[in-house]
Amino acid sequence: MKLRIGASLVALALLAAPAAAQDVLKIAIGQINNWENQAPTLGEDVGIFKKRNLKVEAFGTQGAGETIQAVVSGSADLGAGVGVAGVMRAFSRGAPVRVLLPAFTGTGDLYWYVKADSPLKTIKDATAQNTIAYSTSGSSSHNIVVAFGQELGAKAKATSTGGPPGTFTQVMTGQIDIGWSAPPFGIKEIKDGKIRIIARGSDIPSLKGQTVRVIIVNANALKEKHDAIMRFVKGYRETVDWMYADPKALQMYSEKVKQPVDILAESLKEFHPKDALQTAQMADLDGAVKDAVSLKFLDAPMTKEQLAEFLQIPPAK
Repeated sequence: MKLRIGASLVALALLAAPAAAQDVLKIAIGQINNWENQAPTLGEDVGIFKKRNLKVEAFGTQGAGETIQAVVSGSADLGAGVGVAGVMRAFSRGAPVRVLLPAFTGTGDLYWYVKADSPLKTIKDATAQNTIAYSTSGSSSHNIVVAFGQELGAKAKATSTGGPPGTFTQVMTGQIDIGWSAPPFGIKEIKDGKIRIIARGSDIPSLKGQTVRVIIVNANALKEKHDAIMRFVKGYRETVDWMYADPKALQMYSEKVKQPVDILAESLKEFHPKDALQTAQMADLDGAVKDAVSLKFLDAPMTKEQLAEFLQIPPAK
């Protein structure tokens, strides 16, 4: 009898005990409202990370430069929306930052535009007196703008303008001649005839099949929170699959960015095919290193040993 009572008390105690606290990971996201950066936030909202006993706390930045700084300083464990060349530069200078996952392959999602009444018809029409926008130093938009000059001969002066909303204001008020953006921002304005696309990231031949943005991780966090970060990787990959399989994801995104579902669905087909969000491998890594050197993000190519340390991508099942 005493044994039964004792067992019952133990069972009741277990039922009454609070569930284990979720592990918290902080992630800084450049251009937090872009579709390709939605896995951390939508995965959190729909409960995909919760079932892995994780709480993902996301906050936005103006671009890759701020994101890298947040991860390097340790104020964020992870960073998203970061250009590969910028991370290579930070790593080569000794920053405690590593690549955890590929995030976007190709550059077809980024575009450059002018006001509808601008005399500029193509990127090659721009002169040294014109200005062309990118977000922050080390971002993929920065990488592409530099490549516009080196590969296409564009002469416009590269100017950091932050995110798409601030850039749009600067273009429409005449402070910047050529703005940059990524869907869904600007799609309505294009349809309404307020702005015109004059160049896309996919116009750069060397970047078409290259992984250009990544998820980064603080090297110390990777050691100290390894198990939680591996669970994040699994949750991130599951979320990407869910985003393209369940219409609920697009509906949730529509409510977040306050854009019609039909416009977003059309935008996804044109700018964000699922294979662009692959997380298995760094596509055209040799090309990425070569471009980082030619664009002066690196002084010299990274060695095999450096790349082995730099890339901490868990195998995809």
